[in-house]
Amino acid sequence: MANLIYSAIASLDGFTADGNGDFDWAAPDEEVHAFVNDKERPVGTYLYGRRMYETMVYWETASTGEDQPAVVRDYARIWQAADKVVYSSTLDAVSSARTRLEREFDPDAVRRLKKAAGRDVTVGGPGLAAHALAAGLVDECQLFLNPVVVGGGTRALPAGLHLELELLEERRFGNGVVYLRYRVG
Repeated sequence: MANLIYSAIASLDGFTADGNGDFDWAAPDEEVHAFVNDKERPVGTYLYGRRMYETMVYWETASTGEDQPAVVRDYARIWQAADKVVYSSTLDAVSSARTRLEREFDPDAVRRLKKAAGRDVTVGGPGLAAHALAAGLVDECQLFLNPVVVGGGTRALPAGLHLELELLEERRFGNGVVYLRYRVG
């Protein structure tokens, strides 16, 4: 059975985007990007809400030419090789290969997906992750905390949810980012 992993890049005060919806402060440097690539390599399926999909679909057509940094070319190939499931009641169609559109999040369908998957599954975006966390589907949380306080915005973790977590891994990067990996218990 595959693990369902929630991975998020967040500010130190716990937001994935600031009050204006901006997240330019979260752009990883080469060291962090290479580490993210290694964490994403075993992923077979990405679960996205509409907004996260609209952000990530960039990687479908991202240049993989020699003019791009190696970490960017590598991530584009990783993303393109994975299956994607987009949950949206408003999106008309998806524009990437290996992608299917679901109109609503069905916890039982995700349980079946986890059971059948030969590779890990990730849930991207804090809104969709909140549903998966509340349904008890998430096996791991991976947080990349950036050395910035944005004061408000989109929370990385939902309010009102209590989870017991076990620290499995931690890493500090030269740019001040801290990676924390937890098992949800």
